[in-house]
Amino acid sequence: MAVPGHRLDRMFNPKTVVVIGDKGPGYMWLNNNRTFKEKGGALYSVQLDPKEIPGIEKLGIENFTSLDEVPGEIDYAVVAVPRTVAPIILKGLIENGVHGAGFFTSGFAETGQEEGIKLQAQLTEMARTANFNLVGPNCMCLYLPRSGVRFSMDVPVADDGAIGFLSQSGTHAIQFSLVTNANGMHLSRCVSLGNAIALDIPDYLDYMTEDPETEVIAMYVEGVKDGKRFYHSLRAACARKPVVVWKGGQTEAGARATMSHTASLAAPQAIWEGMIRQCGAVATNNLDETVDAVKALALAKRPAGRRVALLAQTGGQSVSITDAFAKGGFEVPRLSEDSYKQLAEFFNIIGGSYQNPLDMAGTVQGRTETLDRILRIVDADPNVDAMAIEVSAMFAARHWQSRPEVLDEMLDALQIHANRSAKPFVVVMHPAHEAEYVASIQHKFNERGIPTFASFERAAAALDRAAIAAGV
Repeated sequence: MAVPGHRLDRMFNPKTVVVIGDKGPGYMWLNNNRTFKEKGGALYSVQLDPKEIPGIEKLGIENFTSLDEVPGEIDYAVVAVPRTVAPIILKGLIENGVHGAGFFTSGFAETGQEEGIKLQAQLTEMARTANFNLVGPNCMCLYLPRSGVRFSMDVPVADDGAIGFLSQSGTHAIQFSLVTNANGMHLSRCVSLGNAIALDIPDYLDYMTEDPETEVIAMYVEGVKDGKRFYHSLRAACARKPVVVWKGGQTEAGARATMSHTASLAAPQAIWEGMIRQCGAVATNNLDETVDAVKALALAKRPAGRRVALLAQTGGQSVSITDAFAKGGFEVPRLSEDSYKQLAEFFNIIGGSYQNPLDMAGTVQGRTETLDRILRIVDADPNVDAMAIEVSAMFAARHWQSRPEVLDEMLDALQIHANRSAKPFVVVMHPAHEAEYVASIQHKFNERGIPTFASFERAAAALDRAAIAAGV
């Protein structure tokens, strides 16, 4: 799928990709993008050095010594050459009508050196004069999971991605891609934009706003060059889709660090916070918060309010989950009298409770049909806008290990409930002393699309951000 007519559309949906200046022995960029060739795209190399050509050809990739020799139109190029050569390469890209290019090359204004600053100014002038789609420089360029275009061999190729990510940090772009994948989510498109001398965040944000494949947008931002344009693009995006903004350089020391990282000038944090609120975006402070927020937005339903039903396994945990969600801005109301009447018919109150929160381990005790009955009653309650349930690895891990079918039956019940309910539903599974085992079964939750969090606090914070995105 695509956004016909948008200036970035060909670059984001390439048919021909060229890697310029890759070197052995690793040939990082050619190896990263062999998946593009495997998916049916035309992948070529441009390399002058005769010592490098045999290694490129050994990869099964055709090499040319000039852009002029590459057959057909080029939709996207990756440039990995020394900084002094970068203007020459950009000139060739423009002259050959290449649609866009990512410049992995670094050593520009972020160094603070006179030569780097001059070279960046030269690239900027050339790209802007030609209206050329230059990604970067000083970046990891594009990750297009459906096309097989990658900035790391570790990130997956996937056809079901629905999350767009923009990042002024290459590390954060790769890490976000890997961690979302580990949490059962894939990206639609990801841009590591580095110094952003020609294309800035609003250019990519506008595309993702229109992109039918992208349902949730997240970004790591250190600074923008045109604050007014960024504000309008962000506001327009938030009117269409949930947008999560992780702001780097929130402190005075962090703001100094952004200058040496991407040569970004960080605006005062209070201005950022006010702008994010006005636009309706969701603010986060680190990678974990960003992934959690995206998980709640991508996998759970949108909340219609802040009244939450909490289902815990023990009395102590029922207190802790209540504190976490109450501190997170949620109301934990009494259920309706009809709900209490239905629960009273079967609930074991010896060592348990069916108020709100529910202390239900003594009632459920591995019985899937009873769990389903509780979920149906609570879900139908008119006083409930959202639900969170604790799944206790501390008590159940040994039982699940000896009888894996019990875990699968419970997960099937949770998945069925999440699919049939119109209300957001999140699961909390603290690893406790079973971290290795919990990690080994996390894929079962992921495969069923169940949003799972490692603590009550993280679940509450994620659901809070989903509520903010929904305007409640």
